[in-house]
Amino acid sequence: MRLTRFASAATALLAAMALALTGSSTAASAAQPPATSYVALGDSYSSGAGAGNYDSGSGSCKRSKRAYPELWAAAHSPSSFTFSACGGARTGDVLAKQLGALNSSTGLVSITIGGNDAGFADTMSTCTLQGERACVSRVEQARTYIRNTLPGKLDQVYDAIKGKAPAAEVVVLGYPRFYKLGGSCAVGLSEKSRTAINAAADEINTVTAKRAADHGFTFADVTKTFTGHELCSGDAWLHSVTFPLGDSYHPTATGHSKGYLPVLETAA
Repeated sequence: MRLTRFASAATALLAAMALALTGSSTAASAAQPPATSYVALGDSYSSGAGAGNYDSGSGSCKRSKRAYPELWAAAHSPSSFTFSACGGARTGDVLAKQLGALNSSTGLVSITIGGNDAGFADTMSTCTLQGERACVSRVEQARTYIRNTLPGKLDQVYDAIKGKAPAAEVVVLGYPRFYKLGGSCAVGLSEKSRTAINAAADEINTVTAKRAADHGFTFADVTKTFTGHELCSGDAWLHSVTFPLGDSYHPTATGHSKGYLPVLETAA
């Protein structure tokens, strides 16, 4: 009789231990989500133009090992990582050339897009070379495009992403303000030109955030992380006019690691 009771107690103890171990294992599994498949789309603000250390195989796309998608992938070890972003890309380029890696298994997509559609390079060239009046006029032209035409272009891209990767979490990242107003720059663009350029950045972010939200995507705002690190701040995470010229007005490596990566980490 005593042996029977002992055996029953031992069996119960072993069962409790097994349950506890199983529960711990389940909790540990829940705390460690499975690796996801990550696809990085977009323009030069995603490819890393300006950050240096470019992948020689990426050619004019200038995909940098220091760009925020590479940094996120290195930190999180996704099950697969496809870096499709390309310097100079417009919405039409994303649709035509960058969506091939998306599928029903894609878990995360990041993208910056729209600046080139609105004439980013031409606007900054005009502002740099042609003076305040021409700058303000060109910025207003860009803002008119952002308000009236860009929303439809973004809808096409976001619809395509959702259609090809319906289960993916999509993080749409914005653009920083370029200038600290009243900052340390003694030469260069006028304060009126800098104010106009910052206003255009705010407008494209507002439009992009609305279109992203309407598609169920997350908009990741980088203006806060770049605050205090704009041009004329004394601690800029953006290039001013530099060589090569294509790196001008793009985030530095620090801009990617401290400006862009933290907002993607929070959003994803």
